[in-house]
Amino acid sequence: MTTSELQTLLTSANAPLLVQVLPEEVFAARRIPGSKQACVYEVVFLDQIAALTTDKARAIIVYGAGSGSLDAKVAAEKLAAAGFTNVTAFEGGLDAWSAAGLHLEGEGALPAAPLLSGTFRADTEQSLIRWTGRNLFNHHSGTVRLAEGEIVLRDNALVAARFRIAMDSIACEDISDSAMNQMLIAHLHSDDFFDVAHHPVAEFTATSITPLATCTDGTPNYLLRGQFTLRGITREIEFPILVATADGQRLTAQGVLDLDRTQFGSVYGSGRLFRFLGKHIVNDHIHLHIKLHADLKS
Repeated sequence: MTTSELQTLLTSANAPLLVQVLPEEVFAARRIPGSKQACVYEVVFLDQIAALTTDKARAIIVYGAGSGSLDAKVAAEKLAAAGFTNVTAFEGGLDAWSAAGLHLEGEGALPAAPLLSGTFRADTEQSLIRWTGRNLFNHHSGTVRLAEGEIVLRDNALVAARFRIAMDSIACEDISDSAMNQMLIAHLHSDDFFDVAHHPVAEFTATSITPLATCTDGTPNYLLRGQFTLRGITREIEFPILVATADGQRLTAQGVLDLDRTQFGSVYGSGRLFRFLGKHIVNDHIHLHIKLHADLKS
């Protein structure tokens, strides 16, 4: 459907129901005159449509952001699957309507991400690292907590990052038997793995931070390279992270990496370093999912 075709339909005697399928804050900012709103990103999208019309034969035109966004297409598919028989997607959306110089209702300013500058200090109660260790036949998973951390941004650009891990906080979540659980934790604390008594803290400090130009919302936007110290041994590692904020006061950073523990002296059960391990084999790599919440320092 073209912009001119939509204009003609909206001025006809039997004008269709025109529905913008973006969130409320976008609808408040910019909308084609005469639009109603139902957000296709909401699980109650069809309930919102039902509040606008229960006539499944009624002509409905749905639109969203425009080029590069599947909102209108997906909305039309959902409505067709729900039994609506006369649904059309105006896929040009707000972009095409605005490009044609046509009037838009609303407050004008679309929601924008806040400008971020300053030092953000990790909230160690809310921040968490989830780990998974595996072998060919089994796996265990759990958590370990941050001892401290900081992220520094300047004009929305990440310029520094560091965090310290409290190794004595290692917990296992998948073993329900308390005795077996404690046995595993004691093993992880021992010098077979992380030698926590002598090295209670692990630490990462970024030495290189590269923006990822091809990122989109919800995908990693930086590549971190830096020095990671575990068991008193420092190696260079790199991993992608996603840094985002909802309000400009609290940042959330998350990253995923597979760490080769043997590079830090944790050699127990490594099939690369021992023979005839049998059931005692343990994968060299530990999977880590780091989630750091940090608040702007006043």
